[in-house]
Amino acid sequence: MAELRPYPFHALIKRMFGEHAACGSIFDLPARKFVRDAGGRDVGVRFHGLEAATPLGPAAGPHSQMAQNVVLAWLSGSRIIELKTVQILDTLKIPRPCIDMQTIGYNVEWSQELRLGESLVEYVKGAMLVEILAASGLLKLPPGFGRVLYDMSVGYDLKGIQSDRVQEFIRGMLDATPVIEQLRAQIPDEFARFRDLDFRTRISNTLTLSTFHGCPPDEIESIITYLLDHVGLHCVVKLNPTLLGPAGVRALLRDRMGYADVRVPDSAFKRDTQWDQAAAFVERLGSRAARRGLGFGVKFSNTLIVENHREFFPEGEREMYLSGPPLHVIAMNLVGRFRERFGARYPISFSAGVDRHNFADAVAIGLTPITVCSDFLKPGGYGRGQSYFKELGARMDGVGARDVETFILKAYGHQDAALASVDPARRDAAARALAAGDDARGLLRAEEWQEAVAAATLLNTRDYVARVTEDPRYGRERNAKPPRKVGSHLVLFDCLTCDKCLPVCPNDANFRFTLPRGELPVERLRKLPDGSGWSKTSASPLTIEKKHQIGNFADFCNECGNCDVFCPEDGGPYVIKPRFFGSRGDYELFADHDGFFLERHGAGLRVFGRFAGKGYSVELEPQATGRVSYSGPGFAIEFVAADLAGSAHGEISEEVTEIDLTYFHIMRLVADAVMSSADNYVVHLIDQPPRSTDKLQITR
Repeated sequence: MAELRPYPFHALIKRMFGEHAACGSIFDLPARKFVRDAGGRDVGVRFHGLEAATPLGPAAGPHSQMAQNVVLAWLSGSRIIELKTVQILDTLKIPRPCIDMQTIGYNVEWSQELRLGESLVEYVKGAMLVEILAASGLLKLPPGFGRVLYDMSVGYDLKGIQSDRVQEFIRGMLDATPVIEQLRAQIPDEFARFRDLDFRTRISNTLTLSTFHGCPPDEIESIITYLLDHVGLHCVVKLNPTLLGPAGVRALLRDRMGYADVRVPDSAFKRDTQWDQAAAFVERLGSRAARRGLGFGVKFSNTLIVENHREFFPEGEREMYLSGPPLHVIAMNLVGRFRERFGARYPISFSAGVDRHNFADAVAIGLTPITVCSDFLKPGGYGRGQSYFKELGARMDGVGARDVETFILKAYGHQDAALASVDPARRDAAARALAAGDDARGLLRAEEWQEAVAAATLLNTRDYVARVTEDPRYGRERNAKPPRKVGSHLVLFDCLTCDKCLPVCPNDANFRFTLPRGELPVERLRKLPDGSGWSKTSASPLTIEKKHQIGNFADFCNECGNCDVFCPEDGGPYVIKPRFFGSRGDYELFADHDGFFLERHGAGLRVFGRFAGKGYSVELEPQATGRVSYSGPGFAIEFVAADLAGSAHGEISEEVTEIDLTYFHIMRLVADAVMSSADNYVVHLIDQPPRSTDKLQITR
């Protein structure tokens, strides 16, 4: 329905544990895909002096805006979670679809799709759910592997960031006590043991600044200055790939990688910050942060603005934002240029085409955090994170490194050069220890160790940038083939059941449910000529053959279009498959969307359904009575299910001579299916009060 809706905290907890008990998954991520450890290795890093168990995280974007996104990211091994960017304009109308992953990755998505207050609550919910999961012992994590940091992301100009509402959001992230206490009271009785957890109240004191393409450099500097001086936050500023300049970007994008069809408008370079301007404000801001005892760093990179030469996005979208493989090469060249200018003085976080093949290299050149978006939008979704750590583990084992800093020293064989400035006696002992695979850290003074790691970081960066720039894996030829389509069209029930649409949805909006295999009646009630009753006629039934069906939970579906891209059939699961609304209000509000809404009706169940824009409802009394109320355009009848024609009576307009019972059978069957499962969002809402009672008071 293109508008996200928060989900009640108590229902999220029930879904999380109920699904794991019934299906061995959490928010549709199978337990076999959870990242529970690093194979005995220490892959922990420090970010602004704070400890995180891994350097991986989702980039501020579609994988970090809802509470379940945060949990899924954490289960994927992410331990520095860059929350989706918030801004003062929190009622944006984003074009739909907005994510095009057919080849390399484009989007027209901006900031958060929730209101500011809702975003705060979602982020606190997510952090609390992670703590609840860790405390439950369900995952059996080794000590320290659950350590996670949350990084705020705000935009886009100084006036908006200084506004009362954005500052209220930041204060809420710095001290979430009021929200936590209200959520604590919502923990269901069966999980009451978690009410006594000492939940972290400071969700985040770090912030990554996101600015519009074309934001003036003095505006960027003013924003960071304000956040350092008046709010006291550790800060990272996200920079644009246009810093390489038009010749540099185009040489890489078109000449080196072969993306001749991708055009970066001249205006993107003219209105963006120039390299010398960025280098100057980095120097000034770094010094300012150091004087205040705060961290400061940069992020490479923002997406690259390009002309829209495709037909995926709605008509009228003249520009779009490039991500994925080609951006990796461009952003890494920026990392190289930045390191040549500043060495390892300022930390660099990174987001551009990260995947399992290059994650270990990003670790080896000292990037923290290493954030992902495009790769998690591909089949496997968050579950792809597991392969990142397998590759990293293999690379660490290959050079005999058990921790990240030792891996940086040894990854490209530069340990001797990195130790060159160390006193010979200590240097030789450390070199022998490194060669033997032993811990060399204690053999050097702390400052010597850090200088050696910094030296290796620069040497590794030079090597990797040179290698990745020549790597054909990032070129157009390797990234031009779209996902396979088989030529068939989706229908309401049955499909290939490849299930690709589940993990590629960043919000976990698509889900499985089981319908009994067999035939679904196609029946009609027709008035008898004398008006005395009804007769029932039947046509060829619908056949249900597949092992399970695909549904869509509308509250979490923003119609980004990503499930359509990877579905082998045409039509789009989010458009064609059964859509379930979380509230009757939304079912009625989005009257142009077919779908279902279920609610309790006395001891029975009321089901609303809309087919081809026409609304129907079914009231199912307890099974023992078998009585049914069924209404639709021009009719409202009652009958006993076992005797449809003989028992039917009610109000029928004069224009109605025939009532289609097929929709009744579909609604009853679908309701039974979703209500008999613990692994969908619908069933955990059915016995809850109306959604409005779940609103939290966040005013401080």
